[in-house]
Amino acid sequence: MQRTVLITGAGSGFGKGAAIELARRGHRVIATTETQAQADALAAEQPGLTVMKLDVTNAADIAKVPDLQVDVLINNAGLGVLGPMASVPMERVRASFEVNVFGMVAMSQAVIPGMKARGWGRIINVSSIAGVFASAQGSPYCMTKHAVEAFTKSLRAELAPLGIDVTKVNPGPYNTGFNDRMVNAVPTYIDADDQAAKEMHQFVSAAILTGQLDPAEVSKALADLTEAETTPAELFLPEGIMEQITAMLAS
Repeated sequence: MQRTVLITGAGSGFGKGAAIELARRGHRVIATTETQAQADALAAEQPGLTVMKLDVTNAADIAKVPDLQVDVLINNAGLGVLGPMASVPMERVRASFEVNVFGMVAMSQAVIPGMKARGWGRIINVSSIAGVFASAQGSPYCMTKHAVEAFTKSLRAELAPLGIDVTKVNPGPYNTGFNDRMVNAVPTYIDADDQAAKEMHQFVSAAILTGQLDPAEVSKALADLTEAETTPAELFLPEGIMEQITAMLAS
């Protein structure tokens, strides 16, 4: 069955991969990007996609969504900020919540009425392994993904009686460039005389950036969840990542 699928943050990474895969499978894909420049680049590269500029923090952009008759919403847009909480600027912390949490909530609210009217719909939230684990210098990002966990679980229970399915994907370290941008920006937020934070940054960098995986696995999983008859409450990727991290923290 062909479905209309709207994906946020589709200019790169998991979102772009899922958009291409779902279009290949015959679905009507609305691939959205934060900026018009990103939208123009994606449209030129992938002419089979319906591309539009949609900033999840922009109320005017979100107001266009109800008219799109979305069957499946993939909330993939994300902003990554890492750094010591003692010195990360509050505007960066707020920006993280605006994109990762409030943007996700606003997009969900935009599609739910139409899904209710049709008696079916699906919302797939891209969380992170950071939604269930937290680390030094990870707080600005981990806080937002912990919020995504609560939001998704509550929304799944609320909407199930209405025929609307809600699920989430928790990726580990995949090589989309997102992790690299987060880690490489950390020194910007470290005070010049904070040697302990500098040493911690080296440890965090190695932990996050070593052995990153092929993001196609997550993109395919998002496409599979879009087409699935039913979905699990959550999907952790790669398989076994929870056990690996639990063992690492215990050692």
